Amino acid sequence: MKKSTATFWLISLFCLISATVQARDLSILEQWKPKFDPSGAQYTYMLSNVDHPAIAGIGVGYRIRDRVWEESGGRIYVDFRPLAQLGGEKDVVRKLKMGAIQGMLCSSVMAANVAPKLGIVNLPFIFDSSEKLEKFRNTPELFDEFSNAAVRSGIKVIDFTGYGSYGWATTTPVRTLEEAQKVNFRIAQAPVNKDNYLAWGLKFTVLPWPDVPQALQTGVIDGLDHTPIVCSITKKFDVATYFTDLHYTQGLYIHMVNKRWLDKLPEELKEIFLKVVREESAIARQKTDLQQAEQIEQAKKDGVQFFTLSDADRQTLKNKAQPVYNKWGKKIGADYLKKVQTTLD
Repeated sequence: MKKSTATFWLISLFCLISATVQARDLSILEQWKPKFDPSGAQYTYMLSNVDHPAIAGIGVGYRIRDRVWEESGGRIYVDFRPLAQLGGEKDVVRKLKMGAIQGMLCSSVMAANVAPKLGIVNLPFIFDSSEKLEKFRNTPELFDEFSNAAVRSGIKVIDFTGYGSYGWATTTPVRTLEEAQKVNFRIAQAPVNKDNYLAWGLKFTVLPWPDVPQALQTGVIDGLDHTPIVCSITKKFDVATYFTDLHYTQGLYIHMVNKRWLDKLPEELKEIFLKVVREESAIARQKTDLQQAEQIEQAKKDGVQFFTLSDADRQTLKNKAQPVYNKWGKKIGADYLKKVQTTLD
């Protein structure tokens, strides 16, 4: 068989498998259908996310939907679309800016592409615990500036949920930085992440999320920069059976809204909408901590081995990241970065 023909059939097979998996995942959404008829809603808020609603920080979209419907007296319908039904994140951001959709639970790794200041949540060892994340969210002088970072693009950040603490899922044990040097890590298509790994001197490959399962199975990558929740729920632990806890940052879903849509809401409905999002997002962040503990426990039962990188190795990574702080301090705003670091330390 000619190489071009073989390549064609491999690509066709991969597309078929991907389509089958997506169809299977979409079929489970039947259980989350609304128990009300949304056709009479005065306002529709189409909310997108690319990941699985079994993750607490994503499933919040359905709880927001039901509460907003009830508390608005059926005037606002939150049409929540997880599992990339509206496209990949780059495409959805474009639609959000245009107003073709009204909201997005955007991954924190993508957020820096929307506005550089949003990249602060990916800088290493600043948001290295859920407690620091809560302090950031509940300190107006920090969160308000973050909230308005993308206003020039017509986007306002109204809250965020999470998907756990970042570490390394690998096919071989990684207990030390020395062992990490041997691993080729997949990282997201995100500028801060790339700068982190360049500064750390670790091997990495930038891959779209849908390409990760095949890359892991074929050995194109043997490590994955992600969280235990995502690795467990999306079955990455079936191949990468080791996890090294770094907790160098928290994975977030940043709730972005088309500002024109929000500003057009009657004040009473805007107040209801924002209150529900704020309260449900706070609950979802609490559930994320519980879900991470549950998924780690389940993964251990399934044979996944967990390690914690030593404080000395973490400090080495932090020291090596200084060029990243310098570079992104200029983009984020040096004063703002320093204020966040000082407040959270």
